[in-house]
Amino acid sequence: MTDRWNSDHREQVKDYDEPKQRLLINVLLSSEDIFTRCVNIINPKYFVNKLRPAVRYMVKHAEEYRVLPKIEQVNAETGLEFVHIGDISPGHQDAFLDEIEEFCKNRALADAVLASADLIDKGNYGEVEKLVREAILVSLQSDLGTDYFADPRSRLLKIKDKNGQCTTGWKSVDDKLYGGINRGEITIWAAGSGVGKSLFLQNMSLNMVKQGLNVVYITLELSEELTSMRMDSMLTEVGSKEIFRNLDTVELKVKAAQRKSGLLHVRQLPQGSTVNDIKAYLKNYEIETQKRCDVIVVDYLDLLYPNNKKINPSDLFIKDKFVAEELRGLAVERNMVCVTASQLNRSATQEQEHDHSMISGGISKIQTADNVISIFASAAMKERGQYQVQFLKTRSSSGVGSKVYLGFDQNTLKIYDLDEEQQSQLQAGGAGADVFNMLRRKNPNPAPAGMSDTPAAARAESSASLSKLSSLTGLIRR
Repeated sequence: MTDRWNSDHREQVKDYDEPKQRLLINVLLSSEDIFTRCVNIINPKYFVNKLRPAVRYMVKHAEEYRVLPKIEQVNAETGLEFVHIGDISPGHQDAFLDEIEEFCKNRALADAVLASADLIDKGNYGEVEKLVREAILVSLQSDLGTDYFADPRSRLLKIKDKNGQCTTGWKSVDDKLYGGINRGEITIWAAGSGVGKSLFLQNMSLNMVKQGLNVVYITLELSEELTSMRMDSMLTEVGSKEIFRNLDTVELKVKAAQRKSGLLHVRQLPQGSTVNDIKAYLKNYEIETQKRCDVIVVDYLDLLYPNNKKINPSDLFIKDKFVAEELRGLAVERNMVCVTASQLNRSATQEQEHDHSMISGGISKIQTADNVISIFASAAMKERGQYQVQFLKTRSSSGVGSKVYLGFDQNTLKIYDLDEEQQSQLQAGGAGADVFNMLRRKNPNPAPAGMSDTPAAARAESSASLSKLSSLTGLIRR
């Protein structure tokens, strides 16, 4: 009874009644070329009950003997009468291929809708979405791939255009990533507790929204208000302690920046949320704003749970594996840039050199990520307003193992590029600089009278001090 109802219901989706389905089978039996191209999408259950044995026999025979059965074999096996269609021209072949593809896609979608009723009753919406997506993807393989020798210039330019590369906002970091981060990729910033994971994610969000990209910042820890206030300080360069004293200035600068930026939404979700929760938010975001999200920033990966409720959250290796794969899948599906963060474990707290083993949860999330960048800042570096970032994994570049330095304004929380001279000095004498800062903390000297404490002046003074410090380091080494 159920089979009859399912069959009748499928026939109502489009006018593929028994005579038309029989014609499609006649075509498949008459042309081995057509059958070979369609065999991967043909399923016996797509056909009415009467014709299913014939399709089942054809598919099984082809799998076992690597050849299409003769019409006479199918007729004898099933007791049905199929006929050979001769003189199938290339034009007829294309038309039949399109018809068979549409038929299979319609049937797959109809079956997915029917199966969804029980899944919806059970609340298994993820499985419903999977069934519908698989049905929509039913199609013939007609793409031959890339002709390597045909047009090298266009092929290379296509990579640049299609990947939708976005700059991180820091040239020194972009250089190690061959220009920036690509859409469909997931980039993980790793650091110990309190080192600055959220600061990096917030600075990157502003850097990308200034490019005209639409950015969604998902916070699973800090409140929307505190996250937004931090961004106010970074954007306006008004010290975080001075925000409320300069509300008018902050308001004007934020509104002025809006006119030449993309959209930026900050949304707090509870810890234990899943990628499906983020996906649901993005759907609502698109409906309300009528815009597509270009960049999704998740603060941070370790606080997400897998979509599958059966996975034990205490098993960090498995949990993080599923979450990382699901988050990257979302980035690929929606062609977005995805940036998130992860905790370094206790073994990395006092270590200056980071490696994969120091990532909380283990190697599972590293294997999924496209870029993994760790953040290091000793007490002396924090005092000087500096960060060192180490490239642990870069899928699209050769930056693995390299390090760069970034400046940090402790008043405005802004992370910025250092100039080439500062970068080279730190690369050459970073260790020596740490020694001298230890000595300086033991014998502190007051700042000279009249020295400016503005960020710009402080950076200039820092540059001059670094130059002297580098020379002194060289003398000691010699």
